Formats: sequence, C-alpha cells, structure tokens
Amino acid sequence: MKGARFLSLMIPAVLFLSAAPKLLAQAQESGFAWHEEYRGSSTQLGQVTVLDSSVGYNFNKYFGADVGIPVYFVHPENDTLSNWRRWNDGLGDAYVDLRFHVPTSVVNYTSMVTGGAPTGSFARGFSTGRATVVWDNHFDRQLGKLTPFANAGLGNTTWDNGFFYRPYRTLGFLSEFEGGAMYKVLPFLRVGASYYDVLPGGTQKIYSQIFQRQPFPSHVTANHGRVFETAFETTGPASIARDNGYSGWLGFNPVRNVNLEVGYTRSVRWALDTASFRVGVDAGAFAHRIIHHF
Repeated sequence: MKGARFLSLMIPAVLFLSAAPKLLAQAQESGFAWHEEYRGSSTQLGQVTVLDSSVGYNFNKYFGADVGIPVYFVHPENDTLSNWRRWNDGLGDAYVDLRFHVPTSVVNYTSMVTGGAPTGSFARGFSTGRATVVWDNHFDRQLGKLTPFANAGLGNTTWDNGFFYRPYRTLGFLSEFEGGAMYKVLPFLRVGASYYDVLPGGTQKIYSQIFQRQPFPSHVTANHGRVFETAFETTGPASIARDNGYSGWLGFNPVRNVNLEVGYTRSVRWALDTASFRVGVDAGAFAHRIIHHF
C-alpha cells in the first residue's frame, strides 16, 4: 500500500513537471525565467511532496533572481500517532533568491542567497514563524563524462538535500556540506552519488510536518533521535538537528528543458531510508517557443 500511495504521488509530477535544481542549471541569457518543480520523498514515516513554482529574471549570464512559493502535500504513515487524518497540506514560506554564476576553465562556481518570509502555516510545520536566510555555494568541474561537485552552505534553517525532502523545518544556525560526482552514461542519461553532512551550532528548534500540534506533550520515545515523529515542536542542543548520509540517483532528459530524476538517500543519523523523485521543466523556455511559434 505504501508503494501504491507513493506511485499515486509521482503521477501528477508528470503533469506538473519542474525545473532542474537552480544551482546545477546552465547559465542562461538575459530575460524572464519561469520554473516549475514537483518533487517528493517516501520513508517509513510517510510521504512528502512539494510543488514549487518560481518566476525570475536573468540580468545576464552571471546574475539572476527568482521569487517563488512551495505547496506541500504530506501524508504521515501512522495517522493515529501523528494525529493527522490522511493529509497535512498547505503553502510554505514565500522566498526570493539571488544567483551569481561564474563559469571558468578551472571550476564552475554558483552562489545563491535565499531569503524566506514566514508566510507558510506554522501550525502545520511549513514555516518556522521566522524569516530565514540560506547562503549556498556550488562548485563543479567537468572531466570528460565525469563531473565532480561540492556544495557548502550556511543558514538559520535546514534546506532539503537534493533527494531527501525533510518532513520538518528547523530554526537555528547550521552549515551543510555535500560532495559527489555525476557521470554521463548517454547524452540523455546520467548517474550520480554524493555524501552530505549537516552541522548545527547552538540551540535548535524542530517543527514537524507529520506530528500535529497538541496541547499536551507526547510520551512516545523518538527512534534514533527522530524527534519530529513524536512531537510538533522540539527545542534542544545542536545534536537534535544533526544529520548525515549519502545519496544515489538516476537522471535523464526525455526532451529538451525537461529533467527527470529518481533517487535513494540513507540518513545515517536518523537511520532513515528515503526513495525520492523529481520531475521538471524550464516552463519559461517552453512559453518562449510557443510565443515565437505564433
């Protein structure tokens, strides 16, 4: 049944489509941009899917900006424990990002600063109730068919790993690192693998999307420190938001400007296995073609 539910969540992705991750996208010429992304993860705790729509402007091949808002669809596996009935869904925090891209013969570098406004539902775990800022940096170098890459970032909230869409939000300073490589098997097919590490510092707060806010505290013990499956809000030391693990994925491009990916992530810290998908399109490029066609 779990697999059937996850498959039912993947089917709409083919209809919505989405953009490839901005940090890994090729630099574009100046002009307006429109991206759609539908992505999701499934674990033994439940399913999390996100429809992320954004529009922006590329000032040139180096600078760009976007504004967007995600819509969450969360299905806890244990409805009785979480107290949610079937679905917990709603709008997330609206965001704006500024992008800076520098391609060189030695290394390609992309820097992105993303600011989030507390417009999402705090009671449903889609917002921390505070403004958030994340600064992410991506480096890659193409060596024939192999492209090693590294990501490093700082922020006051946890951002999603490429193939682990977390069923919670955090508030507190942390840094995140990821290193890996992608290999182009065919012009339209690639494989990748990476290792990630989330290193929080100071007091952390975790807000769950799978455990409903309740007037009385839960007496259920969290498995492997996964406090987000037993309480809506948890405040504690840096260790409660610590996470590390590894991912593997397949990606292919059936048509130009469309990107499909399926992946697996093992969170060592949470002892959590995750199956995930991401389907996408550069909607702005398609709109541009349609306009010029007519």
